[in-house]
Amino acid sequence: MPGKKPNILFLDAATVDLGDIAVKNLKKQGAYAALDLEPGDPLPPAALGAEIVVSNKYPLREAQLGFLPKLKLICVAATGTNNVDLEAARRRGIAVCNVAGYSTPTVVEQTVMFLLALGHRLLEHDGAVKLGAWSRGPHFAFLDFPFGDLAEKRLGILGYGHIGRGVARVAKALGMEVAVGKIPGGKYPAREKRLELRRLLQSSDFITLHCPLSPRTEGMIDAKALAWMKPGAYLLNLARGPIVDEAAVARAVLAGKLAGYASDVLSQEPPPPDHPLFDPRLRDKVLFSPHIAWASRESRQRLVDEIAANIAAFCRGARRNRVV
Repeated sequence: MPGKKPNILFLDAATVDLGDIAVKNLKKQGAYAALDLEPGDPLPPAALGAEIVVSNKYPLREAQLGFLPKLKLICVAATGTNNVDLEAARRRGIAVCNVAGYSTPTVVEQTVMFLLALGHRLLEHDGAVKLGAWSRGPHFAFLDFPFGDLAEKRLGILGYGHIGRGVARVAKALGMEVAVGKIPGGKYPAREKRLELRRLLQSSDFITLHCPLSPRTEGMIDAKALAWMKPGAYLLNLARGPIVDEAAVARAVLAGKLAGYASDVLSQEPPPPDHPLFDPRLRDKVLFSPHIAWASRESRQRLVDEIAANIAAFCRGARRNRVV
C-alpha cells in the first residue's frame, strides 16, 4: 500500500449505514466500495483486490481470509472481535483493529430504560390501559401491579468497562447501590472491590451484563447461577446472547424466581419464532429490543469516523515502515 490509496471494502455496510450517516471520512482513505453481504454469503470476485476490509457481523475465518490475497487490515465495525479468526489473521500477517467506546452513551441509556421499565412494571401498566383494565376499574389509580423505587436497590454489574462504569454513574444518581462482580476465572487488582459471582447474584435486586463474549463468559448465567439470584430479582443482558442460558431464564421467570428479564441480544439473531422467551405467558415479564442498543445515529457516526481514523493511522504506519 505504500505510496497509494488502498482499496477499502465494507462487506456488510447496510448493518451500519442506513443512509443517515456520513461516510466521507471513509471515502477519503482510499478507493471505497460497500457491499451488503449476509453471514454465509460467498465473497464476490470484487473482493479479490481488497487491501482493507470493514466487517460488522460478516465472519472472516480461514476460508474467507484465503480468498483475500491482498488483505492487509481488517477493521471490525464493533468492539467485539469474535467474528474474526484472529489466529488465522496473525499467521497471514493481517492486522485487526476494533472500535471501543463509540456506543457507550447509547447502551447506557438503553440499560437505564430497561431498569426503569422493569422496576416500574411498565409493560403491565401499559397493558392495563390499552386492554381496558383501567377503564373497568373502580378507582382513579390502577394499583394491581405494585412496584418499588429504584432508589436504595442494589444493582449488580458484570462487565465494568466504559459501559458498565457509565451505567454505574447513572444508577448512583438514581440513588441505587452499585456492586461490581468478578467474571469467573478473571484476574483483578487487589484494590478493586469486586464480589464473587455467587455473592453478587445473591445480594442484588438487579443484575446487568456488559461483559464481552469469551470462553469464560459463554453460558455464565446458567440454571445454577439463576438459582443463586435473589427471589424477585431482575436480569438485564446488554452484552451477548450466549452469555445467558435463555431457556433457563424462561423457566426462572415462569416459576416466579425472576421477576423479569430484559435483553437487547439473543443467542440466535434473528431469533426463531418459537424462542422460549417468546412464550405468551411471559409477555408482561420480558422486554426486548432487537440488538439496537448500540445503534443510535450518533453512535453509528462515531463508529464510521473511528474506523476511518484507524485506517488513516494504519496507512501512515505502513508508509513510515515501508522497505525502499
